[in-house]
This record gives sequence, structure tokens and C-alpha cells, in this order.
Amino acid sequence: MIGRIQGTLLEKQPPEVLIDVGGVGYEIQMPMTSFYQLPSVGEQVAVYTHFVVREDAQLLFGFAEKLERSLFRELIKANGVGPKLGLTILSGMSASQFLTSVQQEDVSALVSLPGIGKKTAERLVVELKDRLAKFSRQQETSLPVLPGQEAPSDARVTVNDVKEEALSALVALGYKPAQASKMVNSVYKEGMESENVIREALKAAI
Repeated sequence: MIGRIQGTLLEKQPPEVLIDVGGVGYEIQMPMTSFYQLPSVGEQVAVYTHFVVREDAQLLFGFAEKLERSLFRELIKANGVGPKLGLTILSGMSASQFLTSVQQEDVSALVSLPGIGKKTAERLVVELKDRLAKFSRQQETSLPVLPGQEAPSDARVTVNDVKEEALSALVALGYKPAQASKMVNSVYKEGMESENVIREALKAAI
């Protein structure tokens, strides 16, 4: 099991990052709540990971906090929830928000996420409420980001680049292209970076 990776952040293409560890590049998918906490490209970073082996692929999922990884592991044990849906859920709300939604049986908050219908939301509450009770008593511990040298910004990034990157990330998280496009256009303001567009779009969706 690969539980933690530390190295140089080479690429950030939400929801995926590429981290170089001793000359080997690890492609890691992350929920947006963790993605927002990443440093700039070129800096050192460490993430907690969960390794998934399938017949057709080997996938790494990364998290800024151990609590978020623990929740992800509980989520993918639930009936009908795979890694992709687990990633989507933890992109649409923080670990603490998810815990609160389950403990308070707030089905409407869960239904607002892509891929979560009313029946799925109700099943998640039933399956996870007791199992997640222990997490409600834990404090979230942020992962320390290692210091590094900030990479220079690229002034050539255009509005279209920002919107396309945000759109691509939302589609990867399960939103339909038309819905994702509407979300991006509704929150975009001049000068925003793609990560901020994604963050605001996901907030507006809840």
C-alpha cells in the first residue's frame, strides 16, 4: 500500500496532479478540497494516498488530510460508490461538511452533488451514519506543505484557458458538459484563476 508521497509538484490539472519522487512521476487524482491546498508548481509537497488496483488500471488518490482519506475509504465501501464518485463527493463538500450532512441526515445536501440521486443519498446516510460517528469527534489535521520556491506565473493564460480548465475539471468530477459550462460562466469574474472558478462553481452547486 502506498500511504504517502512526497516530492516536487510538476503539474496541476484538476483533479489530477503529477508529483516527481526521485525521478519517478506519480499521477494522483485528488478531491478539489485537497487540490485547493496545493502549493505552486515546482514546490515540494506531500500528500496522503490511497492505492486502487483494478483489472484495467492502477490508480492513486491523494488527500491533504488523513481524515479526508479515511472518509474516502469508508465511502468506497458503501454500496454503489466507487472511487470516482467518492472523489466527486469530497470535491463538492469538505470532510466536515460531509460528516455533518450524514449525521444530520441532510439528504438534500448530498443530492446536490453529481451522480447522487435521492435513493443513493438515503442509502449513504443509512450505511454510513454509525460508521462515521467516530470521525465526528476527530479534529481535521492539515497536512504540512513543505517549503519551496514558487514557480513563476504565466501571463499568457487567457480567459478561455481558465474556463476550459475549470470546465474539464467539473466534467471529470461527474458534471455534464452543458451543466458544467453553465456553472463556470455563472461564477467567472475577470482575473479569476481556474481553481477559484472551480471552487465557486462547486459552492454554488450545493
